[in-house]
Amino acid sequence: MTDSKPAEKNRARYSVSGLDRRGFLSLGALATAVGMSGCWAGQGDVDQTVLLDPDTSSSFELEEITIDQLQAAMSSGKWTAEYVVRQYVDRIQAMNEQGPELRAVIEVNPDAISIAAERDAERRAGNIRGPLHGVPILLKDNIATHDRTTTTAGTLALLGSIPDHDSFVAARLREAGAVLLGKANLSEWANFRSTRSSSGWSGRGRQCKNPYVLDRNPCGSSSGSGAAVSANFAAAAIGTETNGSIVCPSTANGVVGVKPTVGLVSRSRIIPISHTQDTAGPMTRTVRDAALVLGALVGVDPEDPATAASEGKFHTDYTAFLREDGLQGARIGVYRSAFGFHPEVDALMEQSLEVLTQHGAELVDPVELPKYQDFGNAPFTVLLYEFKAGVNDYLASLGDAAPVKSLAEVIAFNEKNADRSMPYFDQETLLLAQEKGPLTDPEYLEALDTCRRLSRDEGIDKAMDEHRLDAIVGPTGGPAWVTDLVNKDNFGGSTSTPAAIAGYPNVSVPAGFIFELPVGVSFFGRAWSEPTLLRIAYAFEQATKARRPPKFLPTLDLA
Repeated sequence: MTDSKPAEKNRARYSVSGLDRRGFLSLGALATAVGMSGCWAGQGDVDQTVLLDPDTSSSFELEEITIDQLQAAMSSGKWTAEYVVRQYVDRIQAMNEQGPELRAVIEVNPDAISIAAERDAERRAGNIRGPLHGVPILLKDNIATHDRTTTTAGTLALLGSIPDHDSFVAARLREAGAVLLGKANLSEWANFRSTRSSSGWSGRGRQCKNPYVLDRNPCGSSSGSGAAVSANFAAAAIGTETNGSIVCPSTANGVVGVKPTVGLVSRSRIIPISHTQDTAGPMTRTVRDAALVLGALVGVDPEDPATAASEGKFHTDYTAFLREDGLQGARIGVYRSAFGFHPEVDALMEQSLEVLTQHGAELVDPVELPKYQDFGNAPFTVLLYEFKAGVNDYLASLGDAAPVKSLAEVIAFNEKNADRSMPYFDQETLLLAQEKGPLTDPEYLEALDTCRRLSRDEGIDKAMDEHRLDAIVGPTGGPAWVTDLVNKDNFGGSTSTPAAIAGYPNVSVPAGFIFELPVGVSFFGRAWSEPTLLRIAYAFEQATKARRPPKFLPTLDLA
């Protein structure tokens, strides 16, 4: 167990905005009573957007509502799915390109209201498909849908592209009764276009904003999914991750993000980066909501060979593993080498560790994992090869629905339309990928072997076996940085890489605030350990109640 303590000045500072138990209870009560305005003051006076009248400020009826609460309201007849969808659509129309101009949603499904009406008719007939029946969910704009929304990965090169059938993820959600509300903005090409990109920027959606402080970055690449859920634009959203693209926007936007084991959720008809690292997963405001959504996504898909390994390992009801006393007896390793990039994040993490021990967890501190520099260029090499192969295969599968037919044509489109496609940063990552050969190249095979050996055999699996761990914990990331289209992103630090390269699960949960900016904690572990990670994450969430809705501040007033 750790003996290190945060400095007293940090403890005092974060007893309110961090993890002090009484502070959390007070903040939870305040969030419930006060809520948020749901509109934009637009007068340049920060105080007018911060100081909310607890009697009149809750202008959005569905603010912070959970999936269980939606189901209860629809079952009782208080609301219909059509009514719920209309409320979310109205909120998106009022705040996405107007008011705070969050730009979290690229397009709303024009059939969402009629689909909701169909779910209402099914409910009246006694046909309830499950806990997601009638629940509006947004999809990241790299997850294919065969409807009147397009699937573009945010690039203008794919504008108008409608695949000939749903992705497995979209199909599973429809089968579960969910209403696909629309497509969320993202970092273009899932942030695999340039080394100087701004997270949350895409040619289609332009720059997504962080709902807590609007000039701050939402992180990416599932930027819109995280920002939209945090801003109460939908009950839940689906993101995708290669390395950090679910958990980073989850921490930056104060939501829960689950990056599953690669193969637990099918990637068929999802615009790819890496077939060894890519996965889709839920982004929600609570761990229970994430568990409900995850259960609807799993299953073996013949179009994605990786899902064959999930047979006998997936669960259609992950809520069965959620317990408030889920930290009792848990052995959790502290990924201490991931600390140190931000002193105030360290202070928040120390308080998080105290919460874990106070609720029955046993900490093994520190637990060592291979350092990123040990991998050399292998991780990026793997991604370059797999991106070229995967994108070419995806575009070929679209047939006539693809405006561009290959990565080479994407590059040519961007060069021809540089004023619209590349106004702030270029496409050097696409160019590097285009130079790579097939997946049989020795360079690729050696790089892949290095990544798997260091991340799995000599990494997470070794650490968990040696210390008999249930999970490993570390900071998900730092507070959101100011969006800068000139100087690119400023990530700070994170813990996403070990689980990402290994293809193992990672769950990020809100842990507290630094000023008005949320920060999350990550629990990750061995393959197929989602039940254990969700149990631990849920117990931590219930002990802290760190989530509170954003205030849409124009900028951070540090005075």
